[in-house]
Amino acid sequence: MKKLTLSILTCLIFLTPNMVMSETMDDLVGREGLYYKKFTEVPFTGKITGKSQGAIKIGKPDGAWVEYHSNGQLFYKGNYKNGKEEGAWVGYHDDGQLFYKGNYKNGEEEGAWVYYHENGQLSSKGNYKNGEEEGAWVRYHYNGQLSSKGNYKNGEKEGAWVVYKKDGTVLDDGTETYKNGEKVSD
Repeated sequence: MKKLTLSILTCLIFLTPNMVMSETMDDLVGREGLYYKKFTEVPFTGKITGKSQGAIKIGKPDGAWVEYHSNGQLFYKGNYKNGKEEGAWVGYHDDGQLFYKGNYKNGEEEGAWVYYHENGQLSSKGNYKNGEEEGAWVRYHYNGQLSSKGNYKNGEKEGAWVVYKKDGTVLDDGTETYKNGEKVSD
């Protein structure tokens, strides 16, 4: 009787699709915005381990998520809600230096974001609204010198923009004016 019970339990474990199990992203395929275990038609639900770590619920990432570079350094960490990025996210270069920091709302960048070069120098900073650049943005060369500054409106350059050389001086023809994303003057 024990052998029969054990055999039945073993069969149930292997035949039950998408039991809450640990898989890696290599075990899954993406189709039309959902993840499936290879060779199945039912959206995957379960934990993900390995280079990417988190949970997938009915085919969509959900909850805390982390991913690592191939060298083992943390690549990014954040949260998903119903398959979309939500809340604070932080990313790192493969040497461990901070790469970016900002927030998502319903899968779109929202609010203040900062980006850094691999050497730790600030790369750019500004704000997003509904996933598009909005308001003042500044960008920096790898050496820390200002690269450009100006404003965005609905993701398009707007008003005066100044572009700088790596030595900090204004580039020849480095002053530009934009209206609705179109350059109107130098």
